Amino acid sequence: MFRIGIDLGGTKIESIVLDAHGKELFRKRVETQQERGYRHILTRIKELHDESAAQIGNQPHTFGIGAPGVVSPRTGLMKNSNTQCLIGQPLKTDLEKLMQRRLEIQNDANCFAMAEALYGAGKESNLVFGVIMGTGCGGGIVHKGEVIVGRQAIAGEWGHMSITPDGPTCYCGQRGCVETFISGGGAEARYAEKFGVKKPFRQIEKEFYLKEPKAVEFMNGFFAHFGRALANVIDILDPDVIVLGGGVSNFDALYTDGIAQVAKYIFNDSLETPIVKHKLGDSAGVIGAALIGIA
Repeated sequence: MFRIGIDLGGTKIESIVLDAHGKELFRKRVETQQERGYRHILTRIKELHDESAAQIGNQPHTFGIGAPGVVSPRTGLMKNSNTQCLIGQPLKTDLEKLMQRRLEIQNDANCFAMAEALYGAGKESNLVFGVIMGTGCGGGIVHKGEVIVGRQAIAGEWGHMSITPDGPTCYCGQRGCVETFISGGGAEARYAEKFGVKKPFRQIEKEFYLKEPKAVEFMNGFFAHFGRALANVIDILDPDVIVLGGGVSNFDALYTDGIAQVAKYIFNDSLETPIVKHKLGDSAGVIGAALIGIA
């Protein structure tokens, strides 16, 4: 059966059509235009789906959506979303009613993990933990080709584990969350807090490689937080592989200095868990959305 996936982001909505063998047949990206509100986003998704379905002559297909946030199993409403107009909305119910069909919605980190587990850096591994380190920190767990969602739909949310109880306040209301330290936005905020100057993560990274003392000092703390956070995940989950994605995952020193810190904090005499870079790049989210779809 054909698969259609849509990756719903705060600034763009992307669609993909895959054949039964996973070959890409069609792809399109449009602006989300979230400033026009929730109902407009529903319409954008329907239009993009219908255009994608037309590419395969409207033949039977599965349909999945990767979204910023999750559908609460208790209320059926969206929660934990950084696209504010989605919070508290019955996104799945409204879309199924609008489109007159069943569909699946998973958070974007789960979609990333699914794509990398089946087609990317985690291929042929039974238990994959997929990490997104971008504007925020997300995570997803895939076991034998299936996403583990959890009773409350929060499985894999490592970005909101507190690693410093008296640390910075997170938007979630807690303090010292992983996201406040090692997401791109979190790292930039901590640097500005420490040195009184705002710099983009890429600039701090560049200065680290040039051995600029402030950048080196800051990144040493960054690696320590990365190590403690991922060691906690490994201690609980013990995955076959951890795949890193998102903009921060392109920081090469994570795979040397960062991994060394994971080895320091893990509850074992050696670190056996491969921690690797993504293979699918920006495509992972929309491919994963297609893979989690239902007919």
